[in-house]
Amino acid sequence: MITQKIINTVEALLFGSGRPLRLSEIKALLEIDLGQLELSAIKMALNDLEERYRDSSLELKEVASGYRLQVKQEYSSCLASLWIDKSNKLSKSLMETISIIAYKQPVTRGDIEDIRGVSVSTSTVRNLLEREWIKISGYRDVPGRPALYATTPNFLNDFNLKKISELPSLPEAEEVDEDFTLQAV
Repeated sequence: MITQKIINTVEALLFGSGRPLRLSEIKALLEIDLGQLELSAIKMALNDLEERYRDSSLELKEVASGYRLQVKQEYSSCLASLWIDKSNKLSKSLMETISIIAYKQPVTRGDIEDIRGVSVSTSTVRNLLEREWIKISGYRDVPGRPALYATTPNFLNDFNLKKISELPSLPEAEEVDEDFTLQAV
């Protein structure tokens, strides 16, 4: 049986955690105060919270590493000025690099450079690693054994995704006109 205490405690955990919580974490934390609980009771509490926030500015969102409470996208513009941080801007090269990794993973630095047509700076890769948006998922079995990069659950969380397949589909590449030639100016 689900009680208001369970619902409110789940809400408090999600509100106070500052990060997504997995069902197993919520269950373990609830059992400290409320005793043994079934996962179905926790899922019902999450459903109740989802319904509770339906007509509010908040929403319960499931992302790659669990559930979290967040402000709905439609209200984010009024909050933007609260979090202006000029030092944390994402450069065009960083966004291009993470996009290539997300869509083509696992990829090497050479693969990224081939797609972008320019070299990838060490600081861009370091920045993505520090943000924990990418990780080294292995090494390609070729001379030099270059690192293979893949996205992490933190990337999915920060971009509000549950799984990588939720990325928008890429537009089809436009056909290049065969009569088109580059002319020097």
